[in-house]
Amino acid sequence: MNIQIDWKPDKSSQVPVYKQIVEYISQRIGQGEWPIGTRLPSQRAMAERFEVNRSTITSAIEELTSYGIIAGKHGAGTQVISNTWSLMLPVTQDWNRFISNGFFEANNRVVQTINNMEFAPDILRLGTGELDHHLFDKKQWKKVLRSVSSKIDSLGYLEPLGLLELRQALAKHLQKQGMDVSPKQILITSGALQALQLISSSLLQQGTTVFTEEQSYLKSLQMFQSTGMNLSGVPMDDEGLQYWKIPVKKRENSILYTIPTNQNPTGITMSEKRRHDLLDFCDKNGLPVIEDGAYQELLYDQETTKPLQVIDDNGMVIYLGSASKTLAPGLRLGWLIAPEPIVQRLGDVKMQMDYGASSLSQWALTEFLNSGAYDENLASLKEELKSRRDNALRVLDEHFKDIATWKKPAGGFYIWLTFNDKINVEKLFKVAVKKHVLLNPGDIYGFKQNRSLRISFAYLNKMQFELAIGILSGIVRGKLWKK
Repeated sequence: MNIQIDWKPDKSSQVPVYKQIVEYISQRIGQGEWPIGTRLPSQRAMAERFEVNRSTITSAIEELTSYGIIAGKHGAGTQVISNTWSLMLPVTQDWNRFISNGFFEANNRVVQTINNMEFAPDILRLGTGELDHHLFDKKQWKKVLRSVSSKIDSLGYLEPLGLLELRQALAKHLQKQGMDVSPKQILITSGALQALQLISSSLLQQGTTVFTEEQSYLKSLQMFQSTGMNLSGVPMDDEGLQYWKIPVKKRENSILYTIPTNQNPTGITMSEKRRHDLLDFCDKNGLPVIEDGAYQELLYDQETTKPLQVIDDNGMVIYLGSASKTLAPGLRLGWLIAPEPIVQRLGDVKMQMDYGASSLSQWALTEFLNSGAYDENLASLKEELKSRRDNALRVLDEHFKDIATWKKPAGGFYIWLTFNDKINVEKLFKVAVKKHVLLNPGDIYGFKQNRSLRISFAYLNKMQFELAIGILSGIVRGKLWKK
């Protein structure tokens, strides 16, 4: 492709000339005029066209290369290699102004009540996103921690990307899901939620549109809204997000956040065909993707569905993983997988935020992975969750078959229950709390009012679940929520 350059930097501007050239090239790539694979003119030719010296061009090329936007190809000159996430690095936010100003908006009343009531005594948590504490294997943990204590010499600060041994262990573990990544592409975070905070505060510009499923975990958070983003819901069907309904204009300031496997809160798992079609759509429209893989490993029967990251050929997907749903939320460990320049930049921001995730937790997760204990725990957990899911479906069928609908999830924690008739779910929530049942109303996950509940079978044991559903059934059928 013979590219045209009809622009020259403003040498009277306070912005350094090489920075202007970086921005110009980034814009051409971002607007789709110079697609991936485009070969740039030689540095000598660019210096002539921009009317600058070679050293200025060299500085611009080095910066663009460090962002992962372009790269030298042997025998093919310098080519464009990325046209999504890497383009955001030249205009990285001054994230400190968000942090220092305390940018988080308050959660709505229902979410605040849920957060407070989860620790109340004798409460039956019917919608919580946490594993049953009784599934915590004390013997296994004691064994792991004894082994860790004999291997570590100190618990000092770790390098910006996280413990190297953990990133190596994760890279090996993720191969089972089809991910071919190096430790340099992995950033250890203090939970997957922190990865979202890093992206929103240091990669995205204010006013960015974040597309997500119409019912989404993201909607229950104020984080993206607090940093000036605009959330936009996209409808779903049984195969997942209906990407063709994303009202995106090519190369506009927008991204997609999705949970394609065991989606939270609906439990839907995106089909293989939908995954490929979605990525084709995103590639054509220059729409970067955040893939939340928190429940990726919790499919019960079928072979592991490939993450979007695996079928992504153009570096469009940033993948988020977590140990919270498969091992223990108290570890506060997650990971982010992205092109190396993105990981390096986010790692630098993370060091300025908290100077790294817990050293002890990182060593413990490393031992779990390397010893095989993680895989053993995962296998037994999936068996237990499958049994609880089947019990939950039976109990729901007994109590709500004639007044509500739901789908059988292939894995994860959740069943999305929708009442047939209009019901004030917020009033239902308040009455249920008085009867010691804590619900997660569907409204907190949606972009418009609904009559749904996120039902979790992961926290309560079978007897407790049946008790909670019985109480809820009595409230609904007795129309106590109307009083």
